[in-house]
Amino acid sequence: MKKLAITMGDPGGVGPEIIVKALNSSEVKNLCVPIVIGDASVIKKALKLRKSPLSLHIIKSPEQAITTKGIINFIHVIPPNPPFPHSGGFAEAKQKWGKEKTKVETFEKNKPTAEGGSACVSYIGKAAEFALSKQVDGMVTAPISKEALKLAGLKWPGHTEMLADLTKTRDYAMMLVGGPLRVILVTIHTALKNVPDLITRQRIVKTLRLAQRACDMLRIRNPKIAVAGLNPHAGEAGIFGDEEIKKIIPAIRQAMNEGIPVSGPYPPDTIFHKAYKGEVDIIVCMYHDQGLIPLKMIAFDKGVNVTVGLPFIRTSPDHGTAYDIAWKGKANSSSMIEAIRLAAKLKE
Repeated sequence: MKKLAITMGDPGGVGPEIIVKALNSSEVKNLCVPIVIGDASVIKKALKLRKSPLSLHIIKSPEQAITTKGIINFIHVIPPNPPFPHSGGFAEAKQKWGKEKTKVETFEKNKPTAEGGSACVSYIGKAAEFALSKQVDGMVTAPISKEALKLAGLKWPGHTEMLADLTKTRDYAMMLVGGPLRVILVTIHTALKNVPDLITRQRIVKTLRLAQRACDMLRIRNPKIAVAGLNPHAGEAGIFGDEEIKKIIPAIRQAMNEGIPVSGPYPPDTIFHKAYKGEVDIIVCMYHDQGLIPLKMIAFDKGVNVTVGLPFIRTSPDHGTAYDIAWKGKANSSSMIEAIRLAAKLKE
């Protein structure tokens, strides 16, 4: 079985409790050897909150993980204090979070804080170190807060950019999986007004290559890749916009010449129905909400985020920290379960 590092996410959010709930579920047992990375005192509180029968098995490295029933393999990480420097680099803090300490942190619940932002990045950094050194076979990341990262003086808007920076990955994309839909995004976290200028022939071709790689990771033979247009009716031959003519169609032709099985561009209001019926394996979307709205409509509680292009497998629940319901025993672990399940299935 694969060893998977599971990062605790923001201590003030739902991450700790959805991890505890997921690991006690029969749905993830025998799928992998999970190794949770975070703060032991926080996870103990989550175990108490969920009245979980599980207990912690504290280890220092993944090689010490065991498969004994009823335990959670856990690596305790202390974040740097004060939080990361404003340069936001992992290198400056690597030695700090790598040191063995017994100090227990205190975190505020139900709100973004600098301490929480710094802590969750430390957990992610440690898990990425294990993944890069092949001590684990991939990582599953619980939700973090963009606001908490900003409060901690960190530059990344989310996991995707953070892990790409850490691994020096230039070509990467966000893929979302939910029910029968799989979408991969040309642009990620940006204002809608920026999208037309950000989508270029080169960026679309790069995403199409990553879409083919994603299908390989998913073990899909003879994949069918479709491209959604940017404009209504995919531009209607330039009547509603010329991005399809000037950028998207030339990119599709180039990708086809490279042997990528792609078609389009299709009107955004019809292509998702084709994918829902199984006629398309993955849709290349021009911007965040174009892909996320239909996916969350049919798989809100079970969506999974996958970063394609990294040198290791990384999945995450497709939801945020949910501060409003955190630490009340209400959090739904379905998306975390699906993230673990998919990470165990994916081919690197």
